[in-house]
Amino acid sequence: MEELGYLADPNHRSGYIAVVGKPNVGKSTLSNQMIGQKLSIVTDKPQTTRHRILGICSAPEYQMILYDTPGVIEKKMHKLDTMMMKNVRSAAINADCVLVVVDACKTPQNINEVLQEGVGELKENVPVLLVLNKRDLIKPGEMAKKLEWYEKSTDVDEVIPVSAKYGHGIDDVKDWILSKLPLGPAYYPKDITSEHPERFFIGEIVREKIFMQFRNEVPYACQVNVINYQTRPNAKDFIQVEIVVEKNTQKIILIGKDGKALKLLATASRLDIEDFLQKKVFLEVEVKVKENWRQDEGLLRYYGYGGKIQAL
Repeated sequence: MEELGYLADPNHRSGYIAVVGKPNVGKSTLSNQMIGQKLSIVTDKPQTTRHRILGICSAPEYQMILYDTPGVIEKKMHKLDTMMMKNVRSAAINADCVLVVVDACKTPQNINEVLQEGVGELKENVPVLLVLNKRDLIKPGEMAKKLEWYEKSTDVDEVIPVSAKYGHGIDDVKDWILSKLPLGPAYYPKDITSEHPERFFIGEIVREKIFMQFRNEVPYACQVNVINYQTRPNAKDFIQVEIVVEKNTQKIILIGKDGKALKLLATASRLDIEDFLQKKVFLEVEVKVKENWRQDEGLLRYYGYGGKIQAL
């Protein structure tokens, strides 16, 4: 059917866009704004995006497929980090264009280093757009200086300042991408925003709440798995989630005194999940200990870090 649609519109464009950059520069916020729906975790803590979250932005005349890659990590500490970096590189190698996102508030940085660390070797002549994010926090005169510096010092096709938080400049980014995408049919049905199953996003919502509620190392040691999801026509959907941690001390922190911390986490998660699914749910959350899961390659693959998300 998509093929027939393409024949009817020979000007239809489709392609893959890799979104790269250092941790905490606003890649997920940018992707979410472009898609018009929250698909990526957004927190003020680095390294919250672990998977190549594939967001799909469709209109009658185009389909943009966004890889929101994990942030470039300076120092690899776990096997989990190594597998995440592999995901970044494989996403970018197949991209039709690349968005490099930088924080405009920070001192200008060498974009070639970010590209090299994040994607390694690019296909020849892949167009690269530099997105200067957080323009809402900078005075116009200061922004003009930053723009000038990046235009002179970097080998990118164009520089566009945006405020991903407020959606300013997002249309300019879309227009630039559209000018670079190849002609061709849609890769996915036009009415879906991601190829990941719903349960993947339910897990990501719970993980976001862990980052918001707990500090220090605890959120980084957590893996969230949706182990049961039953749709029930005459009752609330039933969702069972397990949070896997590495140590018993982490489990105690997550549960909290008299189970209060876990109850708070479950309520915050449930409200967001209901908003995402547009229906009421019954959410059950339990915490399990699996020592050193971040170093266990078999478990990491099972949890979806080999580049594929488990549908379970």
